[in-house]
Amino acid sequence: MEIYLPIAEMPVNIFLIIGLGAAVGFLSAMFGVGGGFILTPFLMFIGIPPAVAVATQSTQIIASSLQGVIAHWRRGNVDFKMGGVLLAGGILGSIAGIQVFNALKAAGQADLFISLSYVIFLGSIGGLMFWESLQAVRHGGSSVGAVRREPGGHYWVHGWPLKVRFQRSKLYISAIPPALLGFLIGVLSVVMGIGGGFILVPAMIYLLRMPSAIVVGTSLFQIIFVAAIATFLHAVTNQTVDAILAMLLIFGGMVGVQFGLRFGSRLRSEQMRLFLAILVLGICARLAVDLVLAPSDPFGVIIEGVE
Repeated sequence: MEIYLPIAEMPVNIFLIIGLGAAVGFLSAMFGVGGGFILTPFLMFIGIPPAVAVATQSTQIIASSLQGVIAHWRRGNVDFKMGGVLLAGGILGSIAGIQVFNALKAAGQADLFISLSYVIFLGSIGGLMFWESLQAVRHGGSSVGAVRREPGGHYWVHGWPLKVRFQRSKLYISAIPPALLGFLIGVLSVVMGIGGGFILVPAMIYLLRMPSAIVVGTSLFQIIFVAAIATFLHAVTNQTVDAILAMLLIFGGMVGVQFGLRFGSRLRSEQMRLFLAILVLGICARLAVDLVLAPSDPFGVIIEGVE
């Protein structure tokens, strides 16, 4: 069953789009990521223009992340104060990101930049995740869980000014590093159409030294608002948000989140990260192949009224 997407200007299979939304919602709930780094490439694979894919999938991120935050909030696993600092940086990053995106689009390089950025980011992050997860599986434990914060210990973030006490995370660190981290996620959210969780989660654990139990919920909290801002900016400046595509993705995402929350609690963390790393590397490989292969009709021209 197909439906026509007015902004993407193409027909798509309804069940395929709902299935993609459900799969990303499932992964979002399990790993605390927005899922845009998976959904955007898959939308591009089925023919959705990169600019439309980047702008529209943020709506699905909002719905999936909201459900995830509510579930983690009920368990007391959301640091709203830390999330607020990350969000402040994310807002500024989103504003800067839309300027970069519009400049690339005006130069006709937006599609190439998006694809190339995904290859670089997914290849780097996926490779690191795979190696770390593989080592954790071999040793029968999670290296992420092995991150220890000794009482009274000092780390690089303690030397920065503007220190703030984050009681839920049991941290007393400068607000500058999380704000800069949020700024980076804001830029990437607008330019690449990602929630940024696949960067934010490990950064919060390894750089900010937040407890692993608090990281997922706090990450999703920040992702909700940054994705909403990115969607608004794209809708206002580029008119590339396809409402029909967004509704189908949101519906699928709402279903997928419910299963992800249940299934994620049954797997060991190192097994989940290894699975995600393999998926990320697979997507990276596909994008890389598409970049180097010549198109089937590189000089095709469509003339109205001529078949």
